[in-house]
Amino acid sequence: MNRTLDWPAQQIEQACACDLPGFRFEAMAQVDSSNSELMRRARNGQTQAVLLVAERQSAGRGRLGRQWSSDLAFSLGLPLSPLDWSGLSLAVGLSIVQCLHPDLRLKWPNDVWWQGRKLAGILIETASFGNSRYVVIGVGINIRPLDGSGLATPPACLQELLPDLDIPQALLKIAPALLQTIKTFERSGFAPFQAAFHRRDALRNVQVMLSNGTVGIAQGVDPSGALLLGTANGMISVTSAEVSVRPLDASSGKPS
Repeated sequence: MNRTLDWPAQQIEQACACDLPGFRFEAMAQVDSSNSELMRRARNGQTQAVLLVAERQSAGRGRLGRQWSSDLAFSLGLPLSPLDWSGLSLAVGLSIVQCLHPDLRLKWPNDVWWQGRKLAGILIETASFGNSRYVVIGVGINIRPLDGSGLATPPACLQELLPDLDIPQALLKIAPALLQTIKTFERSGFAPFQAAFHRRDALRNVQVMLSNGTVGIAQGVDPSGALLLGTANGMISVTSAEVSVRPLDASSGKPS
């Protein structure tokens, strides 16, 4: 299957090479999952820095194994050695919203929201090879309107905010800044991003329920990116990758 979109490969490579020499861009017409493809390559010893965009994914994945489909799906793979991995998905999400639109918000730990609807998701996976570690950062963004049939909350799309933005242009806006963000994270962790995250935090001061049934008021995140939750038993820090967070409807007290 031939690719159908005109990707700005040279512009992206030139913009990213300053931060990561040897970086390359690749587009595939179809793949099961761009994350899965880069993880397979890494296990076969291909651990170069690459941004892989998939025009179509047959098995796109989100967090906790959930299915996720979007019309801009890409994965950034590169060797990475931060002192602390905590908060990486938050830094990635922050970079994306800052590149795209001031009205976009972040839902801890890995979603981009607009007006209470999901617009983008992030999936981060790593593989270890001796003393080195390879990270694959997958991003799926809804650019064009999607069919929300059967969904309790229809997904948002970027063209609701930026009607003239097409898929290749969106990637060109995101990729160079995202790479800079990741390199800053590698040097300094999440702490430099904490204040900016709070300004985009969709859950701050909102009553939420964790997947384990805990209810509380979201109070932002700490310098490591852990969710701070004010509960009847005091403040707790939520870090588990197996915990999901849902806002509660103020009138019913049920997840919205």
